Amino acid sequence: MKNFLLKLACITLIFISIRSVAANVSLVVLGDSLSAGYGLSQQQTWVAELQRRWQQEYPNIEIINASISGDTTRGGLNRLSGVIERHQPDAIFIELGGNDGLRGFDLATVEANLSDMIEQAQAKGINVALSQVMVPPNYGPRFSKRFQAVFNRVAEKYEVTLVPFFMTELVDNPDFVQDDGIHPTAEAQASIADFLSPYLLELAQQAEASSQ
Repeated sequence: MKNFLLKLACITLIFISIRSVAANVSLVVLGDSLSAGYGLSQQQTWVAELQRRWQQEYPNIEIINASISGDTTRGGLNRLSGVIERHQPDAIFIELGGNDGLRGFDLATVEANLSDMIEQAQAKGINVALSQVMVPPNYGPRFSKRFQAVFNRVAEKYEVTLVPFFMTELVDNPDFVQDDGIHPTAEAQASIADFLSPYLLELAQQAEASSQ
């Protein structure tokens, strides 16, 4: 009887271990300097801050920062297949388009690039969330409205969550924006993590549910 109980306990532990491994979820952040942490160390970014928090509450979720400063939607599209192959993510948060807007890129091309990224990810069963992106007010209301509409259309077309632009609530706080008026400071990263946490947690949990 003792040997039987010991074997049963071992089998139970193995089963729990297998379930634990199977439940692991990886979430890739595919972004530009706002997520890469322009002027900051990797450990200062909101992505690293969120990962530290989740290590305690949600240890089964891994966040991978695949963001590059200066990246555009075209750049993200070009490297997406490599990111997917390398990290095999269950979910992707796309935070791209800001540099496209600042450089005045053709909006139809921006929309096509975002669409292609989402299609490519969804074809592999990856859950996607898209960040809304806004350009500075000096670009004018007409362009700003057309630019924002791109993200609304793409999110609606592919039925992905459109996450509100996380910089919106920060720009009026001088402690949260670098001298260039665009990039968040180290002090702002915790606030960004606070803002994005519920959206990205929902994305990760949806991906986990989809994989079961």
